[in-house]
Amino acid sequence: MSTPFYVSPEQFMKDRADYARKGIARGRSVVVLTYDAGILFLTHNPSRALHKISEIYDRIAFAAVGKYHEFESLRVAGIRYADLRGFSYDRSDVTVHALANSYAQTLGSVFTSETKPYEVELVVAEVGPTPADDQLYRLSFDGALGEEPGFVVIGGDAELRTRLVGEGWRAGLSLADAFALARTALEARDGEAPAPIEAQQLEAAVLERGVPGRAFRRLGPHDPVLQSVSRGTSQDLA
Repeated sequence: MSTPFYVSPEQFMKDRADYARKGIARGRSVVVLTYDAGILFLTHNPSRALHKISEIYDRIAFAAVGKYHEFESLRVAGIRYADLRGFSYDRSDVTVHALANSYAQTLGSVFTSETKPYEVELVVAEVGPTPADDQLYRLSFDGALGEEPGFVVIGGDAELRTRLVGEGWRAGLSLADAFALARTALEARDGEAPAPIEAQQLEAAVLERGVPGRAFRRLGPHDPVLQSVSRGTSQDLA
């Protein structure tokens, strides 16, 4: 008679966490950071059809790395949650804090009870009326939730890129300076020369402070607010 196969709960959870981390580490990083007039999202994304950065609601945006179909289902669920809450109560009742808690519950439930965990890492952000009111939340594959002050990096080589952004970030950066800092972090390679990213392969968006209605706006390589970034560099955004 064969001996029943047994894995301790601790080992089982560790194996699931390691599996999810490996999947996330293969994803290209996303950098999210505040600047003087809002919040910037930037990532290396060669695909023009599959977005890693998206709008959720008036002042709220979403960024993700990992399995596209998994984080896309979460994005759609977030939009439905926000729309239903705004319709049932008031648009001002839709907050990034409540959305982040909803995502944390979903991710935690999937991690503990489903066949496999989601291989995703998320950032949800809300631009406030002042820089002090901006909110950034990072969500891990297991539902762990943390508020990040000023900036956050998710995805592959996040430790290296977090260090680089942390060295250059300060409150009150201009959009051009924030974009240049995020781009430098994305192009960095540990122990190697930077790997330049073509402007056409950058996916960028902002949540703009103080605009009426929807604050989310995508930035293309020809956007006038980014023209100054290309001056004096080898990368031409024009």
